[in-house]
Amino acid sequence: MDEHVTMAIIGGSGLYEMSGIEDTHEYNLDTPFGKTSAPIIVGTLEGERVAFLARHGIGHHITPSEVP
Repeated sequence: MDEHVTMAIIGGSGLYEMSGIEDTHEYNLDTPFGKTSAPIIVGTLEGERVAFLARHGIGHHITPSEVP
């Protein structure tokens, strides 16, 4: 990932996508703890570049104890 992001948001239960985010790119990352629970979405929200991660996966299919 080679973007300048000013803020990152981790969505919890019920927040699986960010409304109002535009010009998005999706990143699938491997970390020292495994793959992220969902792709990291980077886009523009109110003029700022932000990153968003759905903590429990898209559609809440990962339980809290399974989150990488």
